[in-house]
Amino acid sequence: MRSMNLMDAWVQNLSIFKQPHPSKSLLGFINHPRFEPVFLKSRKAIGVSAVLTGEEARISTQPFNFNAYVVEKANHVNKALDEAVAVRNPPMIHEAMRYSLLAGGKRVRPMLCIAACEIVGGPQAAAIPAACAVEMIHTMSLIHDDLPCMDNDDLRRGKPTNHKVFGEDVAVLAGDALLAFAFEFMATATEEVAPERILAAVGELAKAIGTEGLVAGQVVDINCTGDANVGLDTLEFIHIHKTAALLEASVVLGAILGGGSSDQVEKLRTFARKIGLLFQVVDDILDVTKSSEELGKTAGKDLVVDKTTYPKLLGLEKAVEFAEKLNEEAKAQLAEFDPDKAAPLAALADYIAHRQN
Repeated sequence: MRSMNLMDAWVQNLSIFKQPHPSKSLLGFINHPRFEPVFLKSRKAIGVSAVLTGEEARISTQPFNFNAYVVEKANHVNKALDEAVAVRNPPMIHEAMRYSLLAGGKRVRPMLCIAACEIVGGPQAAAIPAACAVEMIHTMSLIHDDLPCMDNDDLRRGKPTNHKVFGEDVAVLAGDALLAFAFEFMATATEEVAPERILAAVGELAKAIGTEGLVAGQVVDINCTGDANVGLDTLEFIHIHKTAALLEASVVLGAILGGGSSDQVEKLRTFARKIGLLFQVVDDILDVTKSSEELGKTAGKDLVVDKTTYPKLLGLEKAVEFAEKLNEEAKAQLAEFDPDKAAPLAALADYIAHRQN
Protein backbone atom coordinates (compact mmCIF):
# COMPACT_ATOMS: atom_id res chain seq x y z
CA MET A 1 0.00 0.00 0.00
CA ARG A 2 1.31 3.44 -0.90
CA SER A 3 1.74 6.04 1.81
CA MET A 4 -0.79 8.81 2.45
CA ASN A 5 1.79 11.40 1.38
CA LEU A 6 2.12 9.80 -2.03
CA MET A 7 -1.63 9.60 -2.35
CA ASP A 8 -2.02 13.27 -1.43
CA ALA A 9 0.64 14.37 -3.87
CA TRP A 10 -0.85 12.37 -6.69
CA VAL A 11 -4.40 13.59 -6.09
CA GLN A 12 -3.24 17.21 -5.97
CA ASN A 13 -1.36 16.86 -9.25
CA LEU A 14 -3.75 14.59 -11.13
CA SER A 15 -3.30 15.83 -14.67
CA ILE A 16 -6.87 15.36 -15.86
CA PHE A 17 -8.01 17.98 -13.37
CA LYS A 18 -5.39 20.48 -14.49
CA GLN A 19 -5.37 20.20 -18.27
CA PRO A 20 -8.03 20.97 -20.87
CA HIS A 21 -9.73 18.20 -22.77
CA PRO A 22 -7.57 17.39 -25.82
CA SER A 23 -10.32 17.82 -28.36
CA LYS A 24 -11.72 20.98 -29.92
CA SER A 25 -15.48 21.43 -30.11
CA LEU A 26 -17.37 22.23 -33.28
CA LEU A 27 -19.15 25.15 -31.61
CA GLY A 28 -17.54 28.11 -29.92
CA PHE A 29 -19.76 27.83 -26.88
CA ILE A 30 -18.41 24.34 -26.08
CA ASN A 31 -14.88 24.74 -24.75
CA HIS A 32 -12.56 23.06 -22.27
CA PRO A 33 -11.31 25.43 -19.56
CA ARG A 34 -8.83 24.42 -16.92
CA PHE A 35 -10.28 23.44 -13.59
CA GLU A 36 -8.86 22.53 -10.22
CA PRO A 37 -10.21 20.02 -7.71
CA VAL A 38 -11.18 21.09 -4.22
CA PHE A 39 -11.02 17.74 -2.49
CA LEU A 40 -12.49 17.26 0.92
CA LYS A 41 -10.23 18.31 3.78
CA SER A 42 -11.20 15.31 5.88
CA ARG A 43 -8.70 12.45 5.92
CA LYS A 44 -10.99 10.12 7.84
CA ALA A 45 -10.69 6.53 6.65
CA ILE A 46 -13.64 5.29 4.65
CA GLY A 47 -14.66 1.65 5.01
CA VAL A 48 -15.04 -0.55 1.95
CA SER A 49 -18.76 -0.85 2.68
CA ALA A 50 -19.19 2.88 2.09
CA VAL A 51 -18.56 2.25 -1.59
CA LEU A 52 -19.58 -1.35 -1.94
CA THR A 53 -22.95 -1.54 -0.16
CA GLY A 54 -26.16 0.21 -1.02
CA GLU A 55 -26.99 0.50 2.67
CA GLU A 56 -24.48 3.30 3.08
CA ALA A 57 -25.44 5.16 -0.10
CA ARG A 58 -26.57 8.75 0.24
CA ILE A 59 -28.82 8.84 -2.78
CA SER A 60 -29.85 12.52 -2.67
CA THR A 61 -30.28 15.42 -0.31
CA GLN A 62 -33.54 16.28 -2.09
CA PRO A 63 -36.80 14.28 -1.85
CA PHE A 64 -36.20 12.05 -4.84
CA ASN A 65 -37.24 8.50 -5.65
CA PHE A 66 -34.13 7.18 -7.33
CA ASN A 67 -35.45 3.66 -7.86
CA ALA A 68 -38.56 4.96 -9.62
CA TYR A 69 -36.41 7.24 -11.77
CA VAL A 70 -34.15 4.36 -12.82
CA VAL A 71 -37.09 2.15 -13.75
CA GLU A 72 -38.81 4.90 -15.72
CA LYS A 73 -35.74 5.97 -17.70
CA ALA A 74 -34.52 2.41 -18.30
CA ASN A 75 -37.94 1.47 -19.67
CA HIS A 76 -37.86 4.43 -22.06
CA VAL A 77 -34.37 3.57 -23.24
CA ASN A 78 -35.01 -0.17 -23.56
CA LYS A 79 -38.15 0.44 -25.60
CA ALA A 80 -36.31 2.87 -27.87
CA LEU A 81 -33.40 0.45 -28.34
CA ASP A 82 -35.74 -2.45 -29.09
CA GLU A 83 -37.55 -0.41 -31.72
CA ALA A 84 -34.37 1.06 -33.23
CA VAL A 85 -32.56 -2.24 -33.76
CA ALA A 86 -35.22 -4.53 -35.15
CA VAL A 87 -34.55 -7.90 -36.78
CA ARG A 88 -34.35 -7.47 -40.55
CA ASN A 89 -32.20 -8.75 -43.38
CA PRO A 90 -29.70 -10.21 -42.88
CA PRO A 91 -31.25 -11.57 -39.66
CA MET A 92 -28.09 -13.02 -38.08
CA ILE A 93 -26.28 -9.69 -37.72
CA HIS A 94 -29.33 -7.99 -36.25
CA GLU A 95 -29.86 -10.87 -33.83
CA ALA A 96 -26.23 -10.57 -32.73
CA MET A 97 -26.60 -6.81 -32.26
CA ARG A 98 -29.77 -7.27 -30.23
CA TYR A 99 -28.31 -10.11 -28.17
CA SER A 100 -25.78 -7.83 -26.51
CA LEU A 101 -27.68 -4.55 -26.76
CA LEU A 102 -30.78 -5.90 -25.02
CA ALA A 103 -28.99 -8.23 -22.58
CA GLY A 104 -29.71 -5.97 -19.63
CA GLY A 105 -27.16 -3.63 -18.19
CA LYS A 106 -27.59 -0.67 -15.88
CA ARG A 107 -28.18 1.92 -18.66
CA VAL A 108 -26.07 4.38 -16.68
CA ARG A 109 -24.85 6.25 -19.77
CA PRO A 110 -28.31 6.80 -21.28
CA MET A 111 -29.62 7.95 -17.91
CA LEU A 112 -26.77 10.41 -17.56
CA CYS A 113 -27.55 11.76 -21.04
CA ILE A 114 -31.23 12.23 -20.24
CA ALA A 115 -30.57 13.73 -16.80
CA ALA A 116 -28.06 16.21 -18.27
CA CYS A 117 -30.61 17.27 -20.89
CA GLU A 118 -33.26 17.82 -18.24
CA ILE A 119 -30.99 19.67 -15.80
CA VAL A 120 -30.48 22.44 -18.40
CA GLY A 121 -34.22 22.60 -19.12
CA GLY A 122 -34.45 20.36 -22.17
CA PRO A 123 -37.14 17.72 -22.76
CA GLN A 124 -36.36 14.02 -22.44
CA ALA A 125 -37.34 13.47 -26.08
CA ALA A 126 -34.42 15.60 -27.24
CA ALA A 127 -31.94 13.25 -25.55
CA ILE A 128 -33.42 9.81 -26.27
CA PRO A 129 -31.67 9.23 -29.65
CA ALA A 130 -28.31 10.29 -28.19
CA ALA A 131 -28.96 8.18 -25.08
CA CYS A 132 -29.55 5.17 -27.32
CA ALA A 133 -26.46 6.02 -29.38
CA VAL A 134 -24.13 6.00 -26.37
CA GLU A 135 -25.57 2.67 -25.24
CA MET A 136 -25.05 1.20 -28.71
CA ILE A 137 -21.44 2.35 -28.66
CA HIS A 138 -20.94 1.11 -25.11
CA THR A 139 -22.30 -2.28 -26.17
CA MET A 140 -19.95 -2.30 -29.17
CA SER A 141 -17.02 -1.69 -26.83
CA LEU A 142 -18.09 -4.61 -24.63
CA ILE A 143 -18.46 -7.00 -27.58
CA HIS A 144 -15.02 -6.09 -28.90
CA ASP A 145 -13.42 -6.00 -25.45
CA ASP A 146 -14.53 -9.58 -24.79
CA LEU A 147 -13.01 -10.98 -27.99
CA PRO A 148 -10.14 -13.50 -27.70
CA CYS A 149 -7.75 -10.98 -29.27
CA MET A 150 -8.60 -8.47 -26.53
CA ASP A 151 -9.63 -9.50 -23.00
CA ASN A 152 -10.78 -13.00 -24.06
CA ASP A 153 -13.81 -13.22 -21.78
CA ASP A 154 -16.64 -15.76 -21.85
CA LEU A 155 -19.17 -14.01 -19.59
CA ARG A 156 -20.88 -10.64 -19.85
CA ARG A 157 -23.96 -9.47 -17.93
CA GLY A 158 -24.41 -13.01 -16.69
CA LYS A 159 -24.62 -14.48 -20.20
CA PRO A 160 -22.15 -15.99 -22.67
CA THR A 161 -20.31 -13.25 -24.53
CA ASN A 162 -21.34 -12.40 -28.08
CA HIS A 163 -18.55 -14.29 -29.81
CA LYS A 164 -19.35 -17.41 -27.80
CA VAL A 165 -22.87 -17.41 -29.24
CA PHE A 166 -22.40 -16.05 -32.76
CA GLY A 167 -18.71 -16.64 -33.44
CA GLU A 168 -15.83 -14.17 -33.54
CA ASP A 169 -16.50 -13.03 -37.09
CA VAL A 170 -20.12 -12.09 -36.49
CA ALA A 171 -19.29 -10.54 -33.11
CA VAL A 172 -16.78 -8.18 -34.75
CA LEU A 173 -19.36 -7.21 -37.38
CA ALA A 174 -22.10 -6.78 -34.76
CA GLY A 175 -19.91 -4.29 -32.91
CA ASP A 176 -19.08 -2.49 -36.15
CA ALA A 177 -22.76 -2.30 -37.07
CA LEU A 178 -23.73 -0.88 -33.68
CA LEU A 179 -21.02 1.75 -33.97
CA ALA A 180 -22.18 2.90 -37.39
CA PHE A 181 -25.87 2.80 -36.55
CA ALA A 182 -25.35 4.83 -33.37
CA PHE A 183 -24.38 7.88 -35.41
CA GLU A 184 -27.08 7.31 -38.01
CA PHE A 185 -29.75 7.03 -35.34
CA MET A 186 -28.65 10.10 -33.40
CA ALA A 187 -28.37 12.21 -36.56
CA THR A 188 -31.72 11.18 -38.06
CA ALA A 189 -33.94 10.54 -35.03
CA THR A 190 -33.19 13.69 -32.99
CA GLU A 191 -36.07 16.11 -33.48
CA GLU A 192 -36.78 19.73 -32.52
CA VAL A 193 -33.12 20.43 -31.77
CA ALA A 194 -31.10 23.05 -33.67
CA PRO A 195 -28.94 21.41 -36.38
CA GLU A 196 -25.78 23.04 -35.08
CA ARG A 197 -26.34 21.42 -31.69
CA ILE A 198 -26.87 18.00 -33.28
CA LEU A 199 -23.66 18.50 -35.24
CA ALA A 200 -21.77 19.47 -32.08
CA ALA A 201 -23.14 16.39 -30.31
CA VAL A 202 -22.04 14.12 -33.15
CA GLY A 203 -18.55 15.62 -32.99
CA GLU A 204 -18.34 15.14 -29.22
CA LEU A 205 -19.35 11.50 -29.47
CA ALA A 206 -16.91 10.76 -32.29
CA LYS A 207 -13.98 12.24 -30.34
CA ALA A 208 -14.96 10.32 -27.23
CA ILE A 209 -14.57 6.94 -28.91
CA GLY A 210 -11.66 7.55 -31.29
CA THR A 211 -7.95 8.07 -30.81
CA GLU A 212 -8.65 10.92 -28.39
CA GLY A 213 -10.90 8.73 -26.26
CA LEU A 214 -11.89 5.08 -25.91
CA VAL A 215 -9.52 3.69 -28.56
CA ALA A 216 -6.55 5.52 -27.07
CA GLY A 217 -7.29 4.15 -23.61
CA GLN A 218 -7.81 0.63 -24.92
CA VAL A 219 -4.51 0.62 -26.85
CA VAL A 220 -2.49 1.83 -23.87
CA ASP A 221 -4.30 -0.66 -21.63
CA ILE A 222 -3.33 -3.53 -23.94
CA ASN A 223 0.27 -2.39 -24.11
CA CYS A 224 0.51 -2.06 -20.33
CA THR A 225 -1.01 -5.42 -19.37
CA GLY A 226 1.62 -7.41 -17.52
CA ASP A 227 3.94 -4.40 -17.17
CA ALA A 228 4.99 -4.13 -13.53
CA ASN A 229 6.25 -0.56 -14.02
CA VAL A 230 2.93 1.10 -14.89
CA GLY A 231 2.43 4.17 -12.70
CA LEU A 232 -0.53 6.23 -11.62
CA ASP A 233 -0.15 8.72 -14.46
CA THR A 234 -0.45 5.96 -17.07
CA LEU A 235 -3.33 4.34 -15.19
CA GLU A 236 -5.08 7.71 -15.14
CA PHE A 237 -4.59 8.09 -18.90
CA ILE A 238 -6.03 4.64 -19.59
CA HIS A 239 -9.19 5.13 -17.59
CA ILE A 240 -9.85 8.76 -18.46
CA HIS A 241 -9.85 7.65 -22.08
CA LYS A 242 -11.12 4.07 -21.97
CA THR A 243 -13.93 4.50 -19.45
CA ALA A 244 -14.48 8.14 -18.54
CA ALA A 245 -14.56 9.53 -22.08
CA LEU A 246 -17.85 7.85 -23.02
CA LEU A 247 -19.43 8.74 -19.66
CA GLU A 248 -18.31 12.34 -20.20
CA ALA A 249 -19.75 12.32 -23.71
CA SER A 250 -23.07 10.99 -22.42
CA VAL A 251 -23.47 13.96 -20.10
CA VAL A 252 -22.15 16.55 -22.56
CA LEU A 253 -24.43 15.30 -25.34
CA GLY A 254 -27.46 15.68 -23.10
CA ALA A 255 -26.43 19.18 -22.06
CA ILE A 256 -25.83 20.30 -25.65
CA LEU A 257 -29.06 18.81 -27.04
CA GLY A 258 -31.04 20.16 -24.08
CA GLY A 259 -30.00 23.72 -24.93
CA GLY A 260 -27.39 24.22 -22.23
CA SER A 261 -25.20 27.33 -22.17
CA SER A 262 -21.43 27.17 -22.48
CA ASP A 263 -21.01 27.52 -18.72
CA GLN A 264 -23.59 24.83 -18.01
CA VAL A 265 -22.03 22.42 -20.48
CA GLU A 266 -18.58 22.87 -18.96
CA LYS A 267 -19.84 22.44 -15.39
CA LEU A 268 -21.42 19.19 -16.46
CA ARG A 269 -18.30 18.15 -18.36
CA THR A 270 -16.29 18.51 -15.15
CA PHE A 271 -18.93 16.53 -13.24
CA ALA A 272 -18.81 13.80 -15.87
CA ARG A 273 -15.02 13.46 -15.95
CA LYS A 274 -14.97 12.90 -12.23
CA ILE A 275 -17.73 10.30 -12.20
CA GLY A 276 -16.10 8.67 -15.22
CA LEU A 277 -12.90 8.12 -13.28
CA LEU A 278 -14.99 7.17 -10.25
CA PHE A 279 -16.70 4.47 -12.32
CA GLN A 280 -13.37 2.82 -13.09
CA VAL A 281 -11.99 3.10 -9.56
CA VAL A 282 -15.10 1.34 -8.25
CA ASP A 283 -14.86 -1.23 -11.08
CA ASP A 284 -11.33 -2.04 -9.96
CA ILE A 285 -12.48 -2.38 -6.34
CA LEU A 286 -15.38 -4.66 -7.29
CA ASP A 287 -13.07 -6.88 -9.33
CA VAL A 288 -11.15 -7.83 -6.19
CA THR A 289 -14.05 -7.90 -3.71
CA LYS A 290 -16.93 -9.56 -5.60
CA SER A 291 -17.58 -12.94 -7.18
CA SER A 292 -18.31 -13.65 -10.85
CA GLU A 293 -21.91 -14.41 -9.92
CA GLU A 294 -22.30 -11.06 -8.18
CA LEU A 295 -20.64 -9.12 -11.00
CA GLY A 296 -22.21 -10.94 -13.95
CA LYS A 297 -18.74 -11.15 -15.50
CA THR A 298 -15.47 -12.88 -14.68
CA ALA A 299 -14.16 -11.63 -11.34
CA GLY A 300 -10.48 -11.37 -10.45
CA LYS A 301 -9.45 -11.30 -14.10
CA ASP A 302 -7.33 -8.17 -13.67
CA LEU A 303 -5.22 -9.95 -11.08
CA VAL A 304 -4.77 -13.04 -13.27
CA VAL A 305 -3.41 -11.03 -16.21
CA ASP A 306 -1.42 -8.72 -13.90
CA LYS A 307 -3.30 -5.62 -15.02
CA THR A 308 -2.54 -2.40 -13.18
CA THR A 309 -5.51 -1.20 -11.11
CA TYR A 310 -6.15 1.39 -8.41
CA PRO A 311 -6.27 -1.17 -5.57
CA LYS A 312 -3.00 -2.63 -6.85
CA LEU A 313 -1.19 0.72 -6.86
CA LEU A 314 -2.87 2.45 -3.93
CA GLY A 315 -4.10 -0.39 -1.80
CA LEU A 316 -7.78 -1.16 -1.31
CA GLU A 317 -8.39 1.34 1.51
CA LYS A 318 -6.86 4.28 -0.34
CA ALA A 319 -8.68 3.34 -3.56
CA VAL A 320 -11.98 3.40 -1.66
CA GLU A 321 -11.10 6.78 -0.14
CA PHE A 322 -10.21 8.19 -3.54
CA ALA A 323 -13.55 6.97 -4.95
CA GLU A 324 -15.45 8.78 -2.23
CA LYS A 325 -13.55 12.00 -2.87
CA LEU A 326 -14.27 11.83 -6.59
CA ASN A 327 -17.95 11.38 -5.84
CA GLU A 328 -18.09 14.41 -3.56
CA GLU A 329 -16.17 16.57 -5.99
CA ALA A 330 -18.41 15.53 -8.87
CA LYS A 331 -21.57 16.46 -6.99
CA ALA A 332 -20.08 19.81 -6.02
CA GLN A 333 -20.26 20.77 -9.71
CA LEU A 334 -24.06 20.61 -9.51
CA ALA A 335 -24.37 23.26 -6.79
CA GLU A 336 -25.40 26.07 -9.15
CA PHE A 337 -28.21 24.11 -10.80
CA ASP A 338 -31.80 23.82 -9.61
CA PRO A 339 -31.69 21.21 -6.79
CA ASP A 340 -34.72 19.30 -8.04
CA LYS A 341 -33.33 19.06 -11.58
CA ALA A 342 -29.88 18.19 -10.23
CA ALA A 343 -31.18 15.37 -8.02
CA PRO A 344 -31.02 12.65 -10.74
CA LEU A 345 -27.38 13.40 -11.59
CA ALA A 346 -26.40 13.53 -7.91
CA ALA A 347 -28.19 10.23 -7.36
CA LEU A 348 -26.51 8.67 -10.38
CA ALA A 349 -23.11 9.74 -9.04
CA ASP A 350 -23.94 8.05 -5.74
CA TYR A 351 -25.15 4.98 -7.58
CA ILE A 352 -21.88 4.74 -9.51
CA ALA A 353 -19.97 5.02 -6.22
CA HIS A 354 -22.07 2.47 -4.37
CA ARG A 355 -22.99 0.00 -7.10
CA GLN A 356 -22.70 -3.74 -6.54
CA ASN A 357 -21.74 -4.83 -10.04
